[in-house]
Amino acid sequence: MAWLDPVLVVLLLAAVGTAALWWHLSHGYTLYFGDAQAHMVNARRMVDSRTPGWDQLGTVWLPMPHWLMLPFVSNDEWWRTGLAGAIPSSACFVLSGTFLYLAVRRLFHSRAAAGAAVLLLALNPNVLYTQSIPMTEMVFLAGFSMLLYASVWHAQGGGLGAALLAGVASNIASLTRYEGWFLIPFVALYFVFGGKNVSPWKGIVFGAVAALGPLWWLAHNLWYYSDPLEFYRGQWSAKMIYQRALDAGMDRYPGDHDLPKAWSQFRAAAQLCAGASLVVLGLAGVVTTLFRRAFAALGLLLLPVGFYVWSIYSSGTPIFVPHLWPNSYYNTRYGLAAFPALAVCAASLATIARGRWQTVLAALVVATATVPWLAYPRTEAWITWKESQVNSEARRAWTAEAAAYLNAHRRPHEGIYSALGDLAGIYREAGIPLREVLQEGNNPHWLAVQKRPDLFLREEWAVAISGDEVSTAILKSNKTGPRYVCVKMITGKGAPVIEIYRRDSQTNEDTLYQGTRRPE
Repeated sequence: MAWLDPVLVVLLLAAVGTAALWWHLSHGYTLYFGDAQAHMVNARRMVDSRTPGWDQLGTVWLPMPHWLMLPFVSNDEWWRTGLAGAIPSSACFVLSGTFLYLAVRRLFHSRAAAGAAVLLLALNPNVLYTQSIPMTEMVFLAGFSMLLYASVWHAQGGGLGAALLAGVASNIASLTRYEGWFLIPFVALYFVFGGKNVSPWKGIVFGAVAALGPLWWLAHNLWYYSDPLEFYRGQWSAKMIYQRALDAGMDRYPGDHDLPKAWSQFRAAAQLCAGASLVVLGLAGVVTTLFRRAFAALGLLLLPVGFYVWSIYSSGTPIFVPHLWPNSYYNTRYGLAAFPALAVCAASLATIARGRWQTVLAALVVATATVPWLAYPRTEAWITWKESQVNSEARRAWTAEAAAYLNAHRRPHEGIYSALGDLAGIYREAGIPLREVLQEGNNPHWLAVQKRPDLFLREEWAVAISGDEVSTAILKSNKTGPRYVCVKMITGKGAPVIEIYRRDSQTNEDTLYQGTRRPE
């Protein structure tokens, strides 16, 4: 009856995940994160664009989450509400929990410990929020949990099947988040030198399969951007965005080439995501995990933690938490990288007991970790939700205002010249197909317009963030034609200035701000 446990786990996680998805969707939280919307845009424009196809994947962001969204983003209602991107996240939550259960059960030979690990995952509100939105956390966790299970299987004498499963899992992880790339050499060495029935063929099989994901992404960047490392050093890479901010006078991120601060920022985010009780239980469980001689599994679980601390230190990935300078919210969800390690180690505490007492101790571990969340079920206490809410207030306001204006004044099928990014939310909310928008992925037309708007710019409308490429091109166009008039300007506290232009060579300067709200 060992097969029955995973079935019950799948049913439990599906019920919990679906309920959480419905709740967040019904409250309108699905697209609070700007990145959530942007991930859906990458998928949508593969099928809804003037130039649909593989090149719409872009660079920097890895493609797996966008591929998983493809079956759903063509549905206009699901695209507008965000459900199209939330479904894959929720499905990956189920997959994550199921493989986590199988890995812990095999690792500690304890159903009680495995059940505790799954419940710690399923009852954490930050996990439930990220599994309900179009983000990458659950997709990566699915691949990572599969990789953990395959590694434990290998450690206990698994054959080439374990190596093959690990390779597939590694591709899921490495085509979702770059920490998946970081894991590959460590896991390859373990498959060569560690576990029972050591065989170099296991390492070769794993390495050959696991390399496919990174090699494909390097090839994609080389083919479309002429640089295999465009995602790392191109103009939209985290590295170059950060450098431009520094050149403009911004202070360095906390932790940038300061290891103690880098650790402090990550530790604070991890504690806010997991909860203080689970952190204490997880740290205590490290001793139990080591006593059970689960050295390789613990090492694998800690690798994502090491990756993020190193990434903060090397200035690639800032994390801001409200109680540490600069006292704001940014990338707090990266603290969830510590969650698998904390959950597995905390669950290992159940193995201290024997027989039915393991179930009792497992229940006590789960209760201790989750009661603080359940006793005070407030979204304000969920750091991932709070970050999305705080950082999206201004964006949600100007998105709604711009969408309403376009719906009231634009006729169907009139073209719009606009970069996407945050502005994509305007077209999603207004129900405007992306194929009616000339955007940065529509080359060579986009590049031609940037260079010679007098020859190639023919759209009826333009929507810009003041100072961006579109705004600059419009100013250039107004000198030589065609002429565009700013018919709507949207401003707000802490928000960029949104400019909506309409092509009208007959409009005089007196109508420049007609029907607009002037900046304060």
